[in-house]
Amino acid sequence: MYNNLQEFLRALDAAGEMKTVKRQVSPEIEISRFTDEESKSPRGGKALFFENVEGSEFPVATNIFGSPRRICMALGVRQLDDLADRVRQFMEFDPPKSLKDAFNALPMAIDLTRFFPRKFRGKTAPCQEVVATGDDVDLSQIPVLKCWPKDAGRFVTLPLVITRSLVTGRRNMGMYRLQIFDKNTTGMHWHIHKDGSHYFREYSLAKKRMPVSVAIGADPATTYAATAPMPRGMDEIILAGFIRKKPVRMVQCVTNDLEVPAEAEFVLEGYVDPGELRREGPFGDHTGYYSLADDYPVFHVTAVTRRRNPVYSATLVGRPPMEDCYLAKATERLFLPMLQSVIPEIKNYWFPWEGVFHNIVVVSSEKEYPGHAHKLMSGLWGQGQMSFCKAIVVVDEDVDPSDSGAITDALLHRLDPEEDIVLAKGVLDVLDHSAPSANFGAKIGIDLTRRFPGEPERPSVQSAAAIAGDREIQNALDDLRPDFTGYRVLFQNLATKQALRNRFIALSVEKREGLGGRQIAESLLESQSLACFNIFILYDRDIDLRDDSLLLWKLFNNVDPSRDMVRKKDRVVIDACKKGPMDGHEREWPEDLSFD
Repeated sequence: MYNNLQEFLRALDAAGEMKTVKRQVSPEIEISRFTDEESKSPRGGKALFFENVEGSEFPVATNIFGSPRRICMALGVRQLDDLADRVRQFMEFDPPKSLKDAFNALPMAIDLTRFFPRKFRGKTAPCQEVVATGDDVDLSQIPVLKCWPKDAGRFVTLPLVITRSLVTGRRNMGMYRLQIFDKNTTGMHWHIHKDGSHYFREYSLAKKRMPVSVAIGADPATTYAATAPMPRGMDEIILAGFIRKKPVRMVQCVTNDLEVPAEAEFVLEGYVDPGELRREGPFGDHTGYYSLADDYPVFHVTAVTRRRNPVYSATLVGRPPMEDCYLAKATERLFLPMLQSVIPEIKNYWFPWEGVFHNIVVVSSEKEYPGHAHKLMSGLWGQGQMSFCKAIVVVDEDVDPSDSGAITDALLHRLDPEEDIVLAKGVLDVLDHSAPSANFGAKIGIDLTRRFPGEPERPSVQSAAAIAGDREIQNALDDLRPDFTGYRVLFQNLATKQALRNRFIALSVEKREGLGGRQIAESLLESQSLACFNIFILYDRDIDLRDDSLLLWKLFNNVDPSRDMVRKKDRVVIDACKKGPMDGHEREWPEDLSFD
């Protein structure tokens, strides 16, 4: 494992996993353009190292985690499930019942002690080779990126934000973006559900200033650990030690009472004051949309410490696939054993990238009794970060959740829209823009499992109407309204089969005042000319209906299940368009990310 970022970068270079850009580039947009193009190359492209950055003496590294090979290199495994196997081994560890058991367990007990952080014992920690405090602090010297054209400014995108609970004294290390306001202040964008925000509330109630330190460019395992959705009170530095199989060395900060990874490239020390908020954002976020401007705490930087020759590490997030997808995949695999310890009937799960980590999960489960799939949905919606998931699809234990063909087959042949769709309400991710209200809204569960004895059988498949031809479909749409601008029969190669329970069609549509998704849905459900289809999905007129990934991304991100899904018996219309007053949506709708 790597002691620091620069060791990891040298390893990537030696492995042929890095491209070096020698010509001068701007940290405003230009590095992002390079990174976006590379991230969307097959299998994530290469890590990028920018030697000559305009306005700064420091190089910039991006996309270092952004491929299956690089994320495994970062975490020291051949495949991500190896890490999950190590977690499972410790979770299944039984306390010794005899002296013989104790001797057999001794190696594992000793191994556990190796995970905990240690104090740096040298004379000067690498992250404190150069120290600037007070008036000498100047954040403009760091090549922080402006990522997208409509971002409110430059943002630190891979910060390891370290705080400590005022109540319990426990440390948290999270990843919360920092917008640079001026030479010594930034925004502190911790979402309402995050541990950093929870600790900030403790300080606010006590009316005390909260110390905060931010490391940038730690070793890759420690950087990953800051992204992991650990339970509150669990120290992410210990998780980093577990992944590294050796402790993270920590050093006392210069101007506050916190410790930071001694091998970091940069460290920002400072504080946030209760009651002091400033408008932060917009910012091009991992959802593929601009997250909207809002008020967040202000981080006052009292010291900037760094290596003598540091590398600034950054990431670019946006519409998948991007570098953060591979970090999320590591979390998916690492946390499976922990979730199984609480809900043991789970066999596997999969978060499709187009769902941007919080909008949909597919779960395979061992079904043991009637209604078990519904119980599983409720259980997942009550578990930690899983509580933010908007859609849960449950399949049988013999189905690989990541097998899109098997999921498609179940949707076409098994789904009963009347009985297999469950609606609920609960907390949503802060970045969910489709719900009528922020942070709270509708959720959907879809049961694609085989019926268990005691559950009502699905209705037998009736002889479906013959699939309409292109001319018939176009004529039917023209007769309904002149607002349909295109269509695509989904799963075309299977649509002509008579034994299908469901047939899907995607439609592009032009909305206008007085003509929202519900009005369009009602006209489609009344159409006899389109009776051969029972599931309609609406998209905006500028959407390329041939792009499968784009269709899924819009479907998972733009739909509030209770408002945007209209059902009539076994026929369903789903509105995946932008929402506005014509749909009864009063919140601001964010823009898609684009460099144009």
